[in-house]
This record gives sequence, C-alpha cells and structure tokens, in this order.
Amino acid sequence: MSDLATWYYVGSFGQLGPLTKEQLEELIEGGVIEKQTYVWRPGMGDWLPASSVSELMNAFQAVEPFASPPPTPAPMQSIPPIGAAPSYSQPMHPMQPMQTQANYPRHTYGYHMPANMPRSDKSRTLSGVLQLLVPGVGRIYMGYSALGVIQLIAAIITCGTLHVWSIIDGVLILSGQVRLDGYGRALED
Repeated sequence: MSDLATWYYVGSFGQLGPLTKEQLEELIEGGVIEKQTYVWRPGMGDWLPASSVSELMNAFQAVEPFASPPPTPAPMQSIPPIGAAPSYSQPMHPMQPMQTQANYPRHTYGYHMPANMPRSDKSRTLSGVLQLLVPGVGRIYMGYSALGVIQLIAAIITCGTLHVWSIIDGVLILSGQVRLDGYGRALED
C-alpha cells in the first residue's frame, strides 16, 4: 500500500498531494514537513499532526536538527577614545582593530583621517575651480563620474538653473569639506 500515492499534507500553499509514503518521508527529512504539519490519507478520520501518526514516527526519529544554533557572541569591549592610550589589561575582542601609533588618526581639515591613508593624485583646488566653472566636471575629475554627469545633465536640462548645485559643491570642495576622491584616497591641498 506504500506504493500508492495516498498521502496529503497542508503546506504553505494549502493542501498538497497525493504523495507516496516514501515521498512524504523525504519531505520530512528535508524539513518541509515538520511535526506540527497536518497530514491525512484515506482511512484516517481527520487531519492529524504528522508527529501523532504512527506510520511516520520512524521518519521523525531519523531526522536530526540540520544545524545547531551558533554560540552567543561575547560582549565587545569599549574602544578607547581617539588619542587615548590603549589599555592592555583586558584581552581585546578579536574583531577590534589593534591600536598602534601608525593608525592613530591625525587632524586634517577639521576631520580625523588615518595617517596611513593613501593620498590622491588629484588636486582639490583644480577640482573646485572646475566645478565652479563647468557643472559636474570637477566631480568627474575627482572620480565621482556618476555624480558629475548628473550635475552636468541637470544644469543643461534646466538651462543653467541647477548650476547653483555645482557652484555650492565647488565651494564645498575648495573649503575642504570633500576629503576623499572617488577612489577613497585623501585629497591634498
């Protein structure tokens, strides 16, 4: 009788079946049918949870959890404020970067920038002046191609009205508010 497709179960999409007993056991092994999933076959009075059907008990006993939950993470220690000497009295968290003199931040243009950050070959002054004169060209020069093209197209479409956006952006570049070029390198000047 196990060769006949006579089993049904209630899944996420409603009543599914008919299935053979072997197919039902494969779904139990795959985790599709769980102990609380309702099953039915001809001869049963009503739908029952799969764990209460004697014919399926062996299939549930053979199935072990697929993966144990990961261990709870250890609480992270607080990172000392910038400029403070690191405390080595307690072990560091493995994900916390090691504080050394080489990677202490240095003060540049009112912002803290790592001392070992690569320097850009682009000029802040040239970028700012280009941005003031032709919308978006300074951003394209710095490596922000998409932003530069958007500024250029916006200025053309609005007959120069949105050139104000590029002028403000040029002033921000010249004043040092833009610290990195489009490749993540620190701007000089």
